[in-house]
Amino acid sequence: MSATDVRLAQAMQAQSRGETALASRLLAAVLADDPANPVAHNMIGLAAMARGDHRSAADHFERARAAAPDSLPVLGNLAGAYRALARDSDERDALEAALALDQRHLATLIRLAEWHERKGEAHDAAQRWAGVVALSTSVTDPSPALAERFAHAREVVSAQTDRLAAAIDRTLDATLERGDARERRRVRAAAEAMLGRRPIYVNHCEGMHYPFLPADEWFDREHFEWMEDLEAQTATIRDELIALLQSGSDHARPYVEQAPGTPDNKWSVLDRKNDWSAIHLWREGVRDDAVCAHVPETDRIINALPLCRIPGRAPTIFFSLLKAGAHIPAHTGVTNTRAIVHLPLIVPPACEFRVGGETRPWVEGQAFAFDDTIDHEAWNRSDRDRAVLIFDVWNPYLSDLETDAITAMFAMADEARDAAV
Repeated sequence: MSATDVRLAQAMQAQSRGETALASRLLAAVLADDPANPVAHNMIGLAAMARGDHRSAADHFERARAAAPDSLPVLGNLAGAYRALARDSDERDALEAALALDQRHLATLIRLAEWHERKGEAHDAAQRWAGVVALSTSVTDPSPALAERFAHAREVVSAQTDRLAAAIDRTLDATLERGDARERRRVRAAAEAMLGRRPIYVNHCEGMHYPFLPADEWFDREHFEWMEDLEAQTATIRDELIALLQSGSDHARPYVEQAPGTPDNKWSVLDRKNDWSAIHLWREGVRDDAVCAHVPETDRIINALPLCRIPGRAPTIFFSLLKAGAHIPAHTGVTNTRAIVHLPLIVPPACEFRVGGETRPWVEGQAFAFDDTIDHEAWNRSDRDRAVLIFDVWNPYLSDLETDAITAMFAMADEARDAAV
């Protein structure tokens, strides 16, 4: 260790003991041998700040910066001295220089945000506070003072987002007056995503992921010209379901039935329980004749629709029964080659269904179609059970040629699987 390093170490020890005079003499000795030593200048500057001599502090911090331009602590100290001297532009420049060295330096971001707030620059302050909010998630146990800064950051960002949202709404209102329902939904979703209030979801397929199809959460009704006719027959289908439920026949099965020994997971709370159960008319392309005999009109109505038909795989048609208070956790489906249709039959209040970034209530007799490979979940927050008819049709963005090709691909895959057994 050099003599300079020894003196610096001794000066630090002296300062920690409160022996400021000794520390000052040691640091003066360091500068006598090494006039540009950044550590000595930084320490002298800190001592000057402590006694309120901000001009002397700034002078030493500037010398330290000249010798060590990439020192974050020196730049932070220099910014502090400039603030004490009301040298606003110099303070900002020092903080910007520190941020140029480390864009994720939390203390610098906070100080820059505060600087813009003091200058009344609301937009720039919100931008810096947004960076603070982003970094706050990595701080597991903030001090009370830091927690207060995080709370302030969230408030500022939220207020800025609200102001921007209001301005965007005013701008869009006139434009959307001439739009249709699809355009309004997509524009609103884009605006919410731009504001950071809504994530954009993508397909997560457990099986086949067909490329280049739009990842649309809720399919537009215009794709399904038969949907209105289906809705007109809601009462018939509901009456058959009620008669089936009252007949005493034991056709309902838990929707979730995991293999024995499956580790605990999000489905464990529903495993082999009737909180969520199903009565299948068709399951993976196989018809349940006994169930269909109980609901012949429902069987006829649904089978007249352009169902997704793949031998041994589709269609799947069932009554979905969700008990009062039950929750179906967020999950994704098998393939985006299909659309899942819901026809709500028995829906008490407080029953909701989320697909991606949008949550809607089920409404009796109002059918809809969605892409189940986009994250979705369901709630029955009422005190009565909910019943929905569910079935699958082809994704409306597929052509007839493509559905034929998909069917052929699955047939070949099944043939190869069976030959290997």
